[in-house]
Amino acid sequence: MSKKEKNIKVEGEELGLNNEEKTQNETETQAEETNEEEATVEEVDPLTAAQTEAEQWKDKYIRLAAEFDNYKKRTLKEKSELILNGSEKSISAILPILDDFERATADKTEDPQAIKEGYELIFKKFLKTLENLGVKKIETDDADFNVDYHEAIAMVPGMGDDKKGKVIDCVQTGYTLNDKVIRHAKVAVGQ
Repeated sequence: MSKKEKNIKVEGEELGLNNEEKTQNETETQAEETNEEEATVEEVDPLTAAQTEAEQWKDKYIRLAAEFDNYKKRTLKEKSELILNGSEKSISAILPILDDFERATADKTEDPQAIKEGYELIFKKFLKTLENLGVKKIETDDADFNVDYHEAIAMVPGMGDDKKGKVIDCVQTGYTLNDKVIRHAKVAVGQ
């Protein structure tokens, strides 16, 4: 190789190019790019290009608006179906308890102890079903009065300092559904 040549390694191959050939290739490439740019400038009218671009944007806008309209209709339909049929899981879970009540009513047993035991079994099954659905009882035994969970319906004076601000009696049980209060516990509070 002469002094004017350089060895260039490209992906495992050695290419020997002299400086004159390299410079000539670069000049030809630049000339071709300049000629292409001039040809595109002369061929494309700015007004036509702007109109074409405007049509493309208009088409994109119309398609996007249609897609969004379809999305709104679909979600509205899904929401209405969810409202109408959302309680299906709850009702399906409670129906076996209704069947138990029907069987207990159809039974002609006069034994009060058997009737009470049957009632307690159905009650326990009902509470278990509610727990499985996410319903929990709000505890009020020796609890501090909390406005987030309790509704005070009476203030009981003269209970002493240790009962002040505490729940004395629960008149109606409160419940939460997945940690959201669905019915506040109605309580009497010590004063």
